[in-house]
Amino acid sequence: MSSKPSVVVLGSLHYDIMVYGPDRPRKGETVTGRAWEPKCGGKGGNQAVAAARAGVATAMIGAVADDAFGKALIDNLELGGVDHRFVRTLEGSGSGMSVAIFDSDGDYGAVIVSGSNLALGQADIDDAAALFTNGAVLVLQNEVPEAANIAAAKAMRKAGGAVILNAAPARPLSAEMTGLVDVLVVNAIEAEQIGGSAVVDSLPGALDAAKGLAKRFPAVVVTAGGDGVAAVADGEDYAIEAIKVKLVSTHGAGDEFTGVLAAEMARGAGFEQALHSANRAAAELVSKER
Repeated sequence: MSSKPSVVVLGSLHYDIMVYGPDRPRKGETVTGRAWEPKCGGKGGNQAVAAARAGVATAMIGAVADDAFGKALIDNLELGGVDHRFVRTLEGSGSGMSVAIFDSDGDYGAVIVSGSNLALGQADIDDAAALFTNGAVLVLQNEVPEAANIAAAKAMRKAGGAVILNAAPARPLSAEMTGLVDVLVVNAIEAEQIGGSAVVDSLPGALDAAKGLAKRFPAVVVTAGGDGVAAVADGEDYAIEAIKVKLVSTHGAGDEFTGVLAAEMARGAGFEQALHSANRAAAELVSKER
C-alpha cells in the first residue's frame, strides 16, 4: 500500500453481531428471531473499506484487542484493500463490538461496546504522521474520543487536507472540534440532536436542517434515508432524491455514503458530483443481498 494515501480514516472498529427478527423487542419483551450472522464493522472500518472499494488509496488509524474479534477486524481491512499498519493491537482489553437487531422491514437498532476504540489518542496520530503528508481527506466519527479526533484534524489541516466529520452517534461538539470541520455529515436524527432543528421527516426538512447547521460548518450534508440527501456548501443548496431500489437492509448505508463521498472528494470531484456518487453507492448497498 502507498504510505501517502488519499483518504485517512481515524475511527472505530467493531465486530458486529446482526440478529434478524420480525421486530425489535420492547422493554422486557423476548422476540424469536429467524437468523443471526457476524459482520466486521464499526463506522470507521466501514467507511475505510467503502473509500478503498471506490478506488482511492485509503489508510485506517484505529485500535483492536488481541482477541478473535480483533484478528477478524484486521483481516477484513486487509481484504478490503485498506492500509492497516497504524491499527494498534492492545493486550488485555476487548475489541469493540456491537449487536444490531433488524426488523422485517430491514431497519435496525444497535448497541455498541467501544472497548479498545476508547484507547485512541495523540500518540496514535503521532505514530501515523506519515499518513497525513499527502492525505487529501480525513474522515472522523464520534465512536472514538474527541481528543483523538481533534489531534487528527489538526494534523490533516496542517498538511493542507480536508476534514469530514460524520458526527455519529450524536454528542456535544466542542468549539475546537467544530472549528476544524470542513464537511459535517449527519443523518436526520443526528441533525436534530446537533442542530436543535425540528423533526426531519422529508427532503425539504433535511435541507432546512442543513441550512441551520451551515451557520456553524462550512459544508453540511444531511442524509434522509429513503427521501434522499440534502446539503449546503459554498452558498449552494442541494436536494437529491433517493434512488428507488428494493430495500434489503439499511445497515451501513450512512457509512457507505460517507466513505464514497470522501473518496470522490479526494480524487478532486466537484461537491455535487461527489454527493451523487455517494447517494448512488448507498442505494446499491441497501438493495444488496448480504
